[in-house]
Amino acid sequence: MKIGIIGAGFTGLAAAYELQKKGHSVTVFERDQEPGGLAVGYKEKDWDWTLEKHYHHWFTNDNFVLNLAREINHHVIIKRPKTSVFIKGKSYQLDSPKAILTFSQLSLIDRLRMSIVLAFLRFNPFWKPLEKINAIRFLSKTMGGRAFSLLWEPQLRNKMGKYAQEISLVWFWTRINKRTPSLAYPEGGFLTFAKHVVEEIKKQKGTFYFQTEIVELTDSDKATVKTKNAKGKEESFIFDRVIVTLPSFLFLKITPQLPDDYRNKLVRLRGLGASNMILRLTKPFLHDGTYWLSICERDSPVMVVVQHTNLIDKKHFNNEHLLYVGNYLEPTSPEFTMTKEELLKHYDSTLVKINPDYKKALISYRVFRAPFAQPIVPTGYSKLLPAFITPLKNIYLANIEQVYPWDRGTNYAVELGQKIARIVDNS
Repeated sequence: MKIGIIGAGFTGLAAAYELQKKGHSVTVFERDQEPGGLAVGYKEKDWDWTLEKHYHHWFTNDNFVLNLAREINHHVIIKRPKTSVFIKGKSYQLDSPKAILTFSQLSLIDRLRMSIVLAFLRFNPFWKPLEKINAIRFLSKTMGGRAFSLLWEPQLRNKMGKYAQEISLVWFWTRINKRTPSLAYPEGGFLTFAKHVVEEIKKQKGTFYFQTEIVELTDSDKATVKTKNAKGKEESFIFDRVIVTLPSFLFLKITPQLPDDYRNKLVRLRGLGASNMILRLTKPFLHDGTYWLSICERDSPVMVVVQHTNLIDKKHFNNEHLLYVGNYLEPTSPEFTMTKEELLKHYDSTLVKINPDYKKALISYRVFRAPFAQPIVPTGYSKLLPAFITPLKNIYLANIEQVYPWDRGTNYAVELGQKIARIVDNS
């Protein structure tokens, strides 16, 4: 079959890779100039490796993406970084059972209660009963008020904003159940890895159109994809099948034929955008070697600080120390329209608490934003979950909102791409 794929994130790349192996003719369209989706990267002058615009890593049990890396012979780095939390002006390592049991900000009883709850979530393989349970109510009751208000409530509210009260325990379970102490990272960066996948697809005669916007997608006996490239040239392509990997709200914009009842179901899906500021520094921002620092302060303008070069050697980045300052936001948030100078000023009150002298080491900084990065997962989300098969017989949907019960990430994007490839291959 002749198959079109809209989006060259890892769902689209994995689907294209699998369908090419099965002998189909595949064409991939991508609005960006590079592949990778939310994991797309860039490179500054004198850097050897690319850096993701939005922080990414793999866990060592992310088998779908790690198997893909092995299949195309792409080297993966494994390291055991340090993960900490920032509470009341101080950083505390909190990435192992020992660290939890010796955490000085909680009483022994509270530490034991929290350890039992985390162990239950870590080793419980059954997620389905958890999706009916509200995360905040469960955690506050089982862990106790002190542990919840000190550690988990500020993180939930900083990440999910006004939606925090709705979040299902399944979402929290995924973040405990799946994590591994060691992390994995593709050699050269995620953009380098994505380009490697693209080259493997091209070897099998796959075709890519980058910097190409989808104007309209229609369906009759076959699917028609109308495109516009960076120069404004419009073109139409005919396919036996089309896979759309865009977020649902973008899918709705390009498919006028979708019936109203189906459109109304997709409109009910909600999500948050991402804002990441990347600081280039001559000295480490986090002096204790921490890679990931969660900010446990309610209403903090900063959700997380990630020092990339405490995971990946700074030699690949001209010996610079690279820091992400991350936040999830509604696309209507004022932070989405702030200049980078305004945003740094907005973040500064938090950053100086962690490192009062960071500006003395500042080389430069950039801001990257994405309108959709984190699906909102309320209780009973499986009832809202879109199907792969849409009302348009030759058009399929496979996007970040369908990786449930797991949370977003390139591993599940690859799994999703493989799933939709099997469905389309058998259609």
